[in-house]
Amino acid sequence: MATSPTDPAQVAAALEAHGYLPNDRIAQVVFLAERLDKPVLVEGPAGVGKTELAKTLAAVHGRPLIRLQCYEGLDEAKALYEWNYRKQLLRLQADRGREWDEVEADIFSEDFLLARPLMRAITAPSPVVLLIDEVDRVEVETEALLLEILSDFQVSVPELGTISATSRPLVILTSNNTRELSEALKRRCLFLHIGYPTVERERQILLTRVPDLPETLADGVARLVRSIRSFPLRKPPSVSESIDWASALLALGVDEVDAAVAVDTLHVLLKYQADIDTVAKDLADVDGQ
Repeated sequence: MATSPTDPAQVAAALEAHGYLPNDRIAQVVFLAERLDKPVLVEGPAGVGKTELAKTLAAVHGRPLIRLQCYEGLDEAKALYEWNYRKQLLRLQADRGREWDEVEADIFSEDFLLARPLMRAITAPSPVVLLIDEVDRVEVETEALLLEILSDFQVSVPELGTISATSRPLVILTSNNTRELSEALKRRCLFLHIGYPTVERERQILLTRVPDLPETLADGVARLVRSIRSFPLRKPPSVSESIDWASALLALGVDEVDAAVAVDTLHVLLKYQADIDTVAKDLADVDGQ
């Protein structure tokens, strides 16, 4: 997509051309994000295409993808920047005869700065897609690191001053909604919820992502996965796991997914033995009726 889209339909077509099948809400929010220069906070269960949306947008625009993978304990040094202390020490040793004011101005310059993902996105010479993945994994205090970037697209470095973006990144934040995010962060973003797809949309996703998958098998997988998600499971199957399951069934030469085939291959779809046992028992009961 060389030029900015003029409506959500163009966004949808561009995403579909790169193998991502959006619904109307996804296309609308992405269109508004690009038109309004706003970050997008994408919430939803794991494996429904939140991260894949950012990757596809990078491909659509031909932009580099810069990814900050969030985790508990993430701090400024890993997310934003830190000073190259080893290089600074070597310079100090080499400049022992100089006045401290001169040395300080030298070692606290951009040459000694180690840019982490957020800083790299801000200082990139051309536009990038910045993916802040699983932002709900960081502590509330760490969210403060993001606020300046999300509102003003700039970073404040005490020794250097304010560094503003030369080109605005397209920012996608994802959350599995494991904790409530701060109001300040939400206020800076457009909100998008991606839930589990309808049977028809999941069938289309399977046909797009699994080469040579028969339509009847795609339909059977989509319908059975939809049913399995209604069980009280520890981890319901994600879209990515339904794709894996369809690929596995195709590799096994299965033409139609029935109860016996499903029970025999549930370990591909589900990740906990208790969940496998729960679904297998129900399928066996249905098959025995």
